[in-house]
Amino acid sequence: MLRSYKTEIAPIPEQKILIHKTIGTCRYVYNLFLDTNRHAYEQKGKYISGMTFAKWLNHSYMSENPDKAWIKEVSSKAVKQSIMNADRAYKNFFAGRAAFPNFKKKSRSDVKMYFVKTDAKAVIRCDRHRIRIPTLGWVRLKEKGYLPTDSENYIIKSGTVSMKAGRYYVSVLVQEPDMPAEKMTGPGVGIDLGIKEYMIVSDETVFGNINKTEQIRKLEKQLKREQRSLSRKYESLKKREAGKKKGEATRQNIQKQKAKVQKLHQRLDNIRSDYVNKCISKVVKTKPSYITLEDLNVSGMMKNRHLSKAIASQKLYETREKLSAKCKQNGIELRVVSRWNPSSRKCNGCGTIKKDLKLTERIYICPQCGYRADRDLNASRNLRDAEEYTAAV
Repeated sequence: MLRSYKTEIAPIPEQKILIHKTIGTCRYVYNLFLDTNRHAYEQKGKYISGMTFAKWLNHSYMSENPDKAWIKEVSSKAVKQSIMNADRAYKNFFAGRAAFPNFKKKSRSDVKMYFVKTDAKAVIRCDRHRIRIPTLGWVRLKEKGYLPTDSENYIIKSGTVSMKAGRYYVSVLVQEPDMPAEKMTGPGVGIDLGIKEYMIVSDETVFGNINKTEQIRKLEKQLKREQRSLSRKYESLKKREAGKKKGEATRQNIQKQKAKVQKLHQRLDNIRSDYVNKCISKVVKTKPSYITLEDLNVSGMMKNRHLSKAIASQKLYETREKLSAKCKQNGIELRVVSRWNPSSRKCNGCGTIKKDLKLTERIYICPQCGYRADRDLNASRNLRDAEEYTAAV
């Protein structure tokens, strides 16, 4: 069984320089692949595969451009992986699974340093407080004892090193021995995800919206102030460069302010992700035999400009992905009900569908049998009792 782990690392200055150099090189090669393919398609109407581009890069491009010798100074595996990532982006576009790939920008791209176990010499080892990464050497871990250290039963196959808001992370893919999952004998549950409340379980457990807490509100208020400050610095720099007015902002101050904004964004994201993990863990600990979710159209819901921010903050897609992984790990059946299922309008008592149910009606009252329950709780119970579903796990 393959399982991924992600944790923060504390590289020394020399290792940070190599990480930055590798990430920058991977970004350049990724963009070069996209640009080369674009010109090849416009001139010849052909597509260059990732393997063909890698051969051309090593044999033709490097010899014709000696000033690009710095590409060879980083790990060849990381460069090759960036080429294959770009190749996959093009193939997903041709298959209709994604939009046309864009160039990766230095300040906005999520480029990672890839490493892999190739032979006996390139063993990726892990101790309680450090990990040995090819080309980087031993790197200290900030979270001790999280990564598996048993190299005989837990084999690290590959991994990536990433950087976000001035902090560094390592993500590794570990091959673990197959452990027989404990049989879950508890009653099945239905989960209704929403905006007013984050998660409503059919056993009447309610997980509130963390975005309404005082902690999140204070951080978002602080984020607005820092974003306004960053905007003022950009405007001041534009006036200074245009010569219209003396500006006090410099590029160094802008970079410092951008770092403050990035750190606040990351802190908010970490708090929300931690809340998602805790909620899912509490549901799984009840040992249900199955969990039923609704197949929400998150991308369509995001088109509503009045609710898009609230929907994005709830991390609905991330919730489903993490719940799916947790169910697979614990041997729980995950059921997915169609988005067209009238779970909110259907009475859980008699099955009557209330067609004129308004969004403002938070209490569901059945006109036939008089069944009365919270709107979201009624939906979660209908999801639990749904007979038509797709087994995701």
